[in-house]
Amino acid sequence: MQKKYKQYLIHASLFIVTFFTTTLAGSFWVNSRIWLFTPYTWADFAAGMQYSVPFLLILTVHEFGHYFTARYHKVKTSLPYYIPLPPFPGLIGTMGALIKIKEFVKSQKQNFDIGLSGPLAGYIVAIGFLVYGFTHLPEKDHIFEIHPEYLAFGDNYEEIVYTKDTFALKSDIEALTDRDMSMYPDTIRFNSPEQQGLGMMLGSNLTFMAFEKVLADPERMPNAHEMMHYPLLFAGFLALLFTALNLLPLGQLDGGHVLYGLLGSKMHRLVAQIVFVGFVLYAGMGIITPYDQGEVLFGMNIYVSIILYGGFLYFLFKGLKLNPTTTWLLALGVFATQFLVTFVYPSVEGYSGWLFFAFIVSRFIGVYHPITPIEEPLDMKRKVLGWIALVIFIISFSPAPIIIP
Repeated sequence: MQKKYKQYLIHASLFIVTFFTTTLAGSFWVNSRIWLFTPYTWADFAAGMQYSVPFLLILTVHEFGHYFTARYHKVKTSLPYYIPLPPFPGLIGTMGALIKIKEFVKSQKQNFDIGLSGPLAGYIVAIGFLVYGFTHLPEKDHIFEIHPEYLAFGDNYEEIVYTKDTFALKSDIEALTDRDMSMYPDTIRFNSPEQQGLGMMLGSNLTFMAFEKVLADPERMPNAHEMMHYPLLFAGFLALLFTALNLLPLGQLDGGHVLYGLLGSKMHRLVAQIVFVGFVLYAGMGIITPYDQGEVLFGMNIYVSIILYGGFLYFLFKGLKLNPTTTWLLALGVFATQFLVTFVYPSVEGYSGWLFFAFIVSRFIGVYHPITPIEEPLDMKRKVLGWIALVIFIISFSPAPIIIP
């Protein structure tokens, strides 16, 4: 009994720590307040909760969807483990949450149900928050409360601060607002060469695009550079991103369980290979191109960069468990395709951040789903829900979720 209460204490402590890290991180995203580095009040903490509460609620519903389904099937499982991240600027305060299945799941149907329930439940809650967020956008000048420095350019700030190297005087802005400007320099620069990489903006997905078009007031819709200052939209966007990553039909990700249940072991293996290779092909597009000159990867010249990148691709594709010759040919084929595509279409770029996720899948999660001892066909209701889950993956996935110019 003492061991049981100790385990409960671990789960509760991780949740409490994650609540604080996500709230402190949310203060940065919502109103640019950084605890320990800027004046920080309870109002700033409460503002951070506008992000942390919906985000953690979505994660919690997702994980308890898995938990209660596993309990329904009498599969031993843990309560959710929340994973906090230090609340540093630019981080989201958590790496998500997970449950630990404590026994081997023997049935294809059980695997399918447990894998499907989490993202389906979390997606429904995320959609609820997004619908409210898109239909209750604040007035356009809300952004001036967060960025009083934009006041120097008035309603046309978007045409200047994201696209031009320009500046504003702090004294001029102080005359227009009662916001504390002590943290700003006397001369505020926008989009200068020294600030490259600071103009981060969120990408998009089909769900966001549809809601923006159907639900949002165009006059109040925030610029993509400012979306993170709208906590419900930002939390919903991150929830959709986590949902999409979980629904990738690979290994023991939720999507792997779903696709394995729909197709069986043989077809799942083939589809998983195609999905993984396509994922890496897209992710690495534009990393090395025929137009590169001088230093490319980590300051290396192009020839050393090609060797390093080719070796990395081989390392990734070892996760497919093919023979070494086939793995090398696959790596060279993917690199040649990326190289040729950028030769014909120089502006084509993938999203290199996905290469890290491909590494996690290849080396830790696994590309293939383990074979279950009991394989039985799913009933029609489960098949319909399974294909709905894969549609949710498509409409939730962001090809480039975080864009840094």
